[in-house]
Amino acid sequence: MANAYWISTYRSITNPEALAAYGKLAGPALQAGGGKFLARGLPAIAKEGGLLERTVLIEFESVAQAQAAYASPAYQEALKALGKGNVERDIRIIEGV
Repeated sequence: MANAYWISTYRSITNPEALAAYGKLAGPALQAGGGKFLARGLPAIAKEGGLLERTVLIEFESVAQAQAAYASPAYQEALKALGKGNVERDIRIIEGV
């Protein structure tokens, strides 16, 4: 079974305090769900129309494990701390090759 990768990109952050509160809860929740943070922050370089927006890359053993981590009560608490409208982001879970 191929590993899975959770990729989050943040198009805008309007409430940095809410993002910080989310981060304090989300990191441990996703790690407890089997996630391994591989990268997070602003890209060093963006090419071919890429945007310099905050990006997070997390590795899981499977798509099912990543989905379970997202659905976990601990991560759902992190989402509550983030609130609505404080960030605009895109989360994708893809299977590795």
